[in-house]
Amino acid sequence: MKKVLFVVTSHDKLGDTGEKTGFWIEELVAPYYELADNGVQIDIASPLGGQPPIDPKSADPSSATEDTKRFDNDTALQSKLKQTLKLADVKQGDYDAVFYPGGHGPLWDLANDKNSIALIESFYTNNKPVAFVCHAPGALKDVKVNGEYLVKGKKVTGFTNSEEEAVGLTKVVPFLLEDVLKSNGGIYSKAADWNPYAVEDGLLITGQNPASSKLVAEKLLKKLN
Repeated sequence: MKKVLFVVTSHDKLGDTGEKTGFWIEELVAPYYELADNGVQIDIASPLGGQPPIDPKSADPSSATEDTKRFDNDTALQSKLKQTLKLADVKQGDYDAVFYPGGHGPLWDLANDKNSIALIESFYTNNKPVAFVCHAPGALKDVKVNGEYLVKGKKVTGFTNSEEEAVGLTKVVPFLLEDVLKSNGGIYSKAADWNPYAVEDGLLITGQNPASSKLVAEKLLKKLN
């Protein structure tokens, strides 16, 4: 049985706005069900362990999808989320791939988290897929392989500058994801805002926004099989 590690943020503050953030429910549950329903075993980890913060906007009825409605009644997954593993304690060798859901949280913690950076590098250099959706490619910001940015010369996508502007957080986030991916040498592309879009380049799979979550999971599943 294939085993995948999900890594979620532990960060819950949206800059200095006084508002809360965290991970985006759809971006965790859509890939979770896509993989789990196809027999993949999944562990969830976060920098602090325990219950990771959920972005309140992603729990709003206006953001609901079939997968989030399923999650609302899924006590097993809810219970698993309450006890995420500590990122420092997980080992690449126990898994076949790693997947990072987004939400704004990762821009603050996972982007700079030494354990996360080392983990992504370890998966990649051991020829295992690394997948990210929406803001989660921000976790690649400081990841290097053989002294070069992992994204350098690779096809990537992620939450666009115009999507960030649409949600009014351009001046709040610590960096604009699209800009960082480009400045680190990534071959960045995107679809129209809010449309599903995912790209694959070797072991690296990235998705643009919440609507791209399932696409990323489908590409990851193909890689695993």
